[in-house]
Amino acid sequence: MNPAKDRKLARLALGMLSVFETVGLIVITLATLVAGVFEVKTMVVAGTVTLADLLLLFLYLEIFAMVGVYFRSGQLPVRFPIYIAIVALARYLVLDMKSLDDWRMLGVTAAILLLAIAVLVIRYGHTRYPYNGNPKDSDSLL
Repeated sequence: MNPAKDRKLARLALGMLSVFETVGLIVITLATLVAGVFEVKTMVVAGTVTLADLLLLFLYLEIFAMVGVYFRSGQLPVRFPIYIAIVALARYLVLDMKSLDDWRMLGVTAAILLLAIAVLVIRYGHTRYPYNGNPKDSDSLL
């Protein structure tokens, strides 16, 4: 194996992955923007705003925040997808409350509780046991 050639190949591969990653994030941002505009249009046409509408808009804002953090820092905090999952489950609970049986409702609320505990554990671990190595590795998805 030629180490110099392998480094060039690795740099090329990382560069291509970076381009795909950036394009993917731009697509996610544009799709979220379009979905948000359609949701606001639906609220205006309906002439009312429900809690489910607000939670959906909050989900869109969380996605924007997650993409923004990634573009600013180059890392994706693990907490952001958990926050999005909590809000999505809360929205599901609000929308389908009348059609959910007791066990399913209990399951969804237990999932929300477990996700909230996961955020607390991650935050506690991050503050109690900070990363001493590369700061870019802290609290990020690999």
